[in-house]
Amino acid sequence: MKISLITVVYNRAATIERTILSALDQSYSDVEYIIVDGASTDGTLDVIRKYENRISCIVSEKDNGVYDAINKGIKAATGSLIGILHADDRFAHKDVLAQIAETFHNNPDTDCLFGDVGFVRSNEPDKIVRYFSSSIFKLNRFKLGIMPAHPTFYCYKKYFDQYGDYRTDLEITSDFDLLLRFLYKHQLRYKYLSQIMVLMNLGGKSTSGIGSTIKINKENRKVLREHGIKSSYFHLYSRYLIKIKEFF
Repeated sequence: MKISLITVVYNRAATIERTILSALDQSYSDVEYIIVDGASTDGTLDVIRKYENRISCIVSEKDNGVYDAINKGIKAATGSLIGILHADDRFAHKDVLAQIAETFHNNPDTDCLFGDVGFVRSNEPDKIVRYFSSSIFKLNRFKLGIMPAHPTFYCYKKYFDQYGDYRTDLEITSDFDLLLRFLYKHQLRYKYLSQIMVLMNLGGKSTSGIGSTIKINKENRKVLREHGIKSSYFHLYSRYLIKIKEFF
């Protein structure tokens, strides 16, 4: 079972090598590794090309944002499964992809899966300071803006072909829209893996302060309305009471 793993990157020369090595060091061998670079100007592409003999596909050109770049990776993918490893992130251990492949193999009725993430700081990459467990996810919690950990989401490529890829008109919550469509609207059958699969750096678009929080909830409300799901800012902001326990 081939896994197409996609990394999108723009001007991350200082950190992209760690992400690449995390992908290349996976014990599972049937992996198609695709890197989509947004025409970086800081030497990122030079770092990527150090490993070009082990990377299946390298695309380097201007894009219309991270979701447009991910869509380019999906279009280039030839594997059965699609997964994303964002620049600055890395796998929690070397057997993550092997366990994903084994789970799909042993559960033929599973359409997609997800697990947990640990958040770290760039100066302390091995110290988890926040933990998000996808175990809190239930379909009816979409109205609260709660979704599974998107960086741990793996799904058959045929569903991207069938139900569409990432919207590029959303700046920060196209992942929320896609998961809502796949899991809620189209009722894909999912499996939850109770383990940390990915270590994420704090400070990305979705974890960078009150401004991003306001924008996330504004976009999430728009998405929910478009899909006919009743929600409100009260519902959306109430999820932060649930998320407090991520720090303990």
